[in-house]
Amino acid sequence: MDPLFLLMQLFPILCFPILYYYQHLQSKKTSPVEPTEWPIVGHLPGLIAHIHHFHDWATGVLTGAGCNFEARAGLTGIRFFITCDPSNVRHIFTSNFANYPKGDEFAIIFDVLGGGIFNADGESWRRQRVKAQMLMTGPRFRAFTTRCSRDKVEKSLLPFLAHAADEGRPCDLHDVFLRLTFDMTCTLVFGVDPGCLAIGLPVVPFARAMDDALETLFLRHIIPVACWKLMNRLEVGQEKKMAAARRTIDSFVADTVAKRRAEKLKGEQGISDSSDLLSSFICHDGDSGENDDVFLRDTTVNLLLAGRDTTGAALAWFFYLLSKNPRVEQKLLDELAPIASRRKRAAAAGDEAADSGMVAFDAGELGNMVYMHAALCECLRLYPSVPFEHKAAVADDVLPSGKEVKAGEKLLVFSYSMGRMEGVWGKDCMEFRPERWLNEDGTKLRYEPSYKFISFNAGPRTCLGKEMAFVQMKTAVAAVLWNFAVEVVPGHVVQPKLSIILHMKNGLAVRVRRRRHDDDVAPVTAS
Repeated sequence: MDPLFLLMQLFPILCFPILYYYQHLQSKKTSPVEPTEWPIVGHLPGLIAHIHHFHDWATGVLTGAGCNFEARAGLTGIRFFITCDPSNVRHIFTSNFANYPKGDEFAIIFDVLGGGIFNADGESWRRQRVKAQMLMTGPRFRAFTTRCSRDKVEKSLLPFLAHAADEGRPCDLHDVFLRLTFDMTCTLVFGVDPGCLAIGLPVVPFARAMDDALETLFLRHIIPVACWKLMNRLEVGQEKKMAAARRTIDSFVADTVAKRRAEKLKGEQGISDSSDLLSSFICHDGDSGENDDVFLRDTTVNLLLAGRDTTGAALAWFFYLLSKNPRVEQKLLDELAPIASRRKRAAAAGDEAADSGMVAFDAGELGNMVYMHAALCECLRLYPSVPFEHKAAVADDVLPSGKEVKAGEKLLVFSYSMGRMEGVWGKDCMEFRPERWLNEDGTKLRYEPSYKFISFNAGPRTCLGKEMAFVQMKTAVAAVLWNFAVEVVPGHVVQPKLSIILHMKNGLAVRVRRRRHDDDVAPVTAS
């Protein structure tokens, strides 16, 4: 008998059990968007198939699964319980905080951060947090933050955008804001301004290294541990970029620390008078173990990551949302107008500092702008800078959702998805509506619990830099918005990048033009 003819006869018979088994796998799903759980590899094929739009795909899965989903990758060893349920978040981050540290695997994945505050648990974390809180919440550092933010916006950001407006060429606003916040954060942490936002946009190896490291850290969550560890050892693939990035990061920090130590040994007055965090750590009279090179390296890299990437990404998403919501943009301009008007009157009265061309606002002037604060919160609800948090259970537990958690089990809390849940934020959850953060007459901010709005974490690990972030964002937003109209280039695709920080994959291509105001407010001229 012809083998081909025989195969054609057997084909339907062979296909039937395969199709039956496939239907059996599909019947186990709780929703159509849930990935199929295959033998041996589990959900891994579905995860990889949707990796190009991972955050939105994960949101769809969690929506269909009722805010909770257990991701399993079979024999590969990858297993996470994923949740965006506020009751679970409150339990994990606050009520039973001690049972859910970052965990040993977190420290392995995020090895580039060393023993810094993001990786640390237990007593090491508590000691570091107390030290950082003491330095960052003091009046000296807060004043330094305000002054640095204003100066950098006025002397770098506004001139750069003015140049872009005069050139008439598109610019990548995402890159611009990351450069701005990198310069700001380097100044606050190291006391060094690398000048990333110079007109020519110089390549800064340290900044590029941080970008490469963040992308690799995300991929480590979906690649089996044994696999990426082998790649790291051999320095191949994405791990080759990580190895190079770490060498660049370590070199930059080591050189900066060495320079500051030399200044201290020489008895130079500058370091003791400096308000940056590195100088404060070096000059601190506490345990010498807190001032060794490893501690300083890990601490400063952690603080730099927290300050540069989160704030820069948030600013980019904010202006993307404004470009799609001119109503919100106009309300912000209306809120800024009285402040700008006072600036003009001050200039007319002879205050030279107030008459500096383009308007740069002080943080103190923006403190009462409730609508701007609400708009920033609304942006962070939809586009949280850290789209998910990684936890691990120490002991067996039962979550409010009913999930039985075993000791050692890993959990991912998806803040990106929580902001898009109707059950959490209502049927208009996908809309950019700052009014949801205000009371009925729009004069006061409405409180939302941190376990529902976790952009700054929740519970004992609530972000220490929250106030600093709002100072930087408000200073930059007010200056850019008042002085320039920002338009996204038609056809430009904006989507999240594969990273542990919610960066934009393709950047934010915009055209900026100088904004002209009526005579009752400060005029906008070239600086």
